[in-house]
Amino acid sequence: MVDYIIVGAGLAGISFADLALNNHKQVVVYDNNSQNSSNVAGGLYNPVILKRFSEVWDAAQQLKEMNDFYSCLANKINVNVDHKMPIYRKFFSVEEQNNWFTASDKHNLAPFLSTTLHYDAFKGIDAPFGYGEVLHTGYVDTALLLNLYRAYLKELNLFFEENFHYSNLVFTEYGVEYNGIQAKHIIFAEGFGLHHNPFFNFLPLDGTKGELFIIKAPMLSVDVIVNTSIFILPLGNDLYKVGATYNWSDKTNLPTDQGRDELVDRIKEIINCEFQIVKHFAGVRPTVRDRRPLVGTHDQYNCIHVLNGLGTRGVMLAPSMAKSLFLSIEENQPLSTEINWTRFLKKIKR
Repeated sequence: MVDYIIVGAGLAGISFADLALNNHKQVVVYDNNSQNSSNVAGGLYNPVILKRFSEVWDAAQQLKEMNDFYSCLANKINVNVDHKMPIYRKFFSVEEQNNWFTASDKHNLAPFLSTTLHYDAFKGIDAPFGYGEVLHTGYVDTALLLNLYRAYLKELNLFFEENFHYSNLVFTEYGVEYNGIQAKHIIFAEGFGLHHNPFFNFLPLDGTKGELFIIKAPMLSVDVIVNTSIFILPLGNDLYKVGATYNWSDKTNLPTDQGRDELVDRIKEIINCEFQIVKHFAGVRPTVRDRRPLVGTHDQYNCIHVLNGLGTRGVMLAPSMAKSLFLSIEENQPLSTEINWTRFLKKIKR
C-alpha cells in the first residue's frame, strides 16, 4: 500500500512526488516520456508579464515556494539546477521606457522592476533605448532536473518508465489499485496527455506548441537573459537557448519548418551577427483558456486528483500548485477558486 500513485514525471509530477516524500508519504511514479513540454521548456522564471508590464498572478508566493523547492532539491540530487540571472527587457522606443517607469511605480510591481535603465553594450545587439532589468529572475535547467530526479526515483524503486493504462485502474475500499499496487490516492499530472484521461478529459485543457533553438553565435556576447519578442538565454561556450514560438493548432512534438523560419526571422531582428542552429526542438505546453492551472479532486471520486495546466510558467507554478493540492488532500485545506478545476463545472458538458 502506498499513499500516492503519480502519473506524469514532468515539473508538476516531480514537485508533488518530492513534497509527498518529504512529508514521509509513500509514492510511485509512472511516466512514458511521451509528453516532453517540461523537457524542452525554456525554463525561465519571471514575475512580470513583459508584454504588458503587469505582474504574474500570485508572483511573490510562487517565487517563495519555488526558491524553497529548488534549493531543497539541489541537496537531494547534488546538482544546482536553479540559475539566478537577470532578465533585461530591451526597449524599442522612449514610450516603452516611460511605460516601464509607470509600471515600476505600482505597488505590486515595484519589487520586481528596477528603476535604473541599463545601456550595456552587448556585442551583437543594438539597443539604443537600453534595457529595463527584471529582478528575482533566472532559469531552471528543466531537462537536467527531470533526468536526475527520475534517476533518483529509480534508485528508490519508485519509478516505472511505461505507459499508464487507465483501464487497469480499479477502485477499492482503500482507494485505488493499479497493476497490483494499492494506493490511497492517484495524482494525474500528465500534461497534454490529459486528453486521453477518462476521468478528466472533459476539462478545457488546450495545448500550445512551442519551438526553440540552441544556437552557436561566437560574435554574440551576452551574460544576461535578453527578452524581446523572444528570449535569448546564454548557456556558455558561445551557445544560447532561443525561443519560443506559439502555435495553437499543431499538437505534435515535432519541430517544423514554419517554426524554424519564424525563429530565424525573430533572431535576425534582434542580433546583428552570424549564428548557427545547433538544435531545434519542440513541445506542447498544457494551457488553459483563463491562464490558471487545473488543480483539485474529482467530483465523483475523492481518491482521484488532477495537477495540470501550468502552461508557460511551470517552473514557477509547479511547487506552489503541488503544495496547494497536497494540503487540500492531507489537511482538507480549501483550494483557491482561481486554480480549482471545478470553476468550469457549470460550463462543462460531460
